[in-house]
Amino acid sequence: MKVTGFSFVKNALIYDYPVVEAIKSILPICDEFVVAVGKSDDKTLELIQSIAPEKIRIVETVWDESLREGGRVLAVETDKAFKAIAKDSDWAFYIQGDEVVHEKYLPVIREAMEKHKEDVDVDGLVLNYNHFYGSYDYVGASAKWYSHEIRVVKNNPKIYSYQDAQGFRKGDNEKLNGVLIDASMYHYGWVKEPAAMQRKQENFNKLWHDDQWINKNVLKADEFDYSREVSELRRFDGTHPEVMKERIERTNWKFDYDISHSKKSTKDILKSILKKIGIDTTYQNYKIVKPK
Repeated sequence: MKVTGFSFVKNALIYDYPVVEAIKSILPICDEFVVAVGKSDDKTLELIQSIAPEKIRIVETVWDESLREGGRVLAVETDKAFKAIAKDSDWAFYIQGDEVVHEKYLPVIREAMEKHKEDVDVDGLVLNYNHFYGSYDYVGASAKWYSHEIRVVKNNPKIYSYQDAQGFRKGDNEKLNGVLIDASMYHYGWVKEPAAMQRKQENFNKLWHDDQWINKNVLKADEFDYSREVSELRRFDGTHPEVMKERIERTNWKFDYDISHSKKSTKDILKSILKKIGIDTTYQNYKIVKPK
C-alpha cells in the first residue's frame, strides 16, 4: 500500500501557519508528500524545502488572485497538489497548513487505509475535528464549527477539491462515500499570535469577498481581538501532538475565557433537540457508509 500526503501553502511565515508541524504530523505514514507552494512574499518555499527533502516533492504555483468568490482559489491549489500525486499511490492524505494529527491516531488511520483499500464502496476516511480558538486550551463547542470532514481519499482522478477546499466531490458534484474512523484532526487556524491573526483576517478574507465587503466588515487593527469573535467554547482536556510542543511553548499572548459564560444559541438548542429525536440537521460534505 502506497500513501501520499498532499497540501498547499502560501505566505506561511507572514501568517504564522504551523505548516511544518502539519506535514511532519502525518509524514510517518506517508511514502511521499506533495506540496503546492504558491509564490510567496516570504521564505515559505525555503521553509518547505527544509522539512524532509527525501520525501517531499514541491510543485511551485502562482495563485489566481482573480478568484475572489467562495475561497475557490484554495480548491484550485489543492487540486494542483492532488493531480501531482503518482498514479501508483493508493491513498492521498490531505492536510491543510493549520491542521495537525496527533501521533496516537496514526496507527488507527493506517489500519483503516489497509482495511478499505480494496473496498470500491469507500472513497475516503472521515476524521473528527477539534477546532482550537484563542489559545491551545479551548476548542469551539457551537454548531458553527464543523465536527467531521474527509481528509483521506482514494487516489481517484474523478475526485476533486470542493468549493473552498474544506471537502471533496467526485464526478458531477457527487459527495464522497466516507467511513468515520476513531481519529481526530486538530485545527489550529484560530490560534496564533494576535498580530499574525489580524494580518490573516485582513488578507485572507479577500479570497471570499470584494474590497467593499472587506472595508465594511473587517476591523482594521494592529492585533486581532479574540474576545470579539468568541462563541461557545469548552476547555480542552486532552494532549496536543508532540510536533506542536515547541510552538505551544513559544506562546506569547494570553486568552482567558470563562466557561460559565458559554451559552448555546437558540439555533444550537434546536439542533440538539432534533438530534435527540433522530433528526440530524448537521451539514455533511460526504455520505457516511458503514464499513463491511
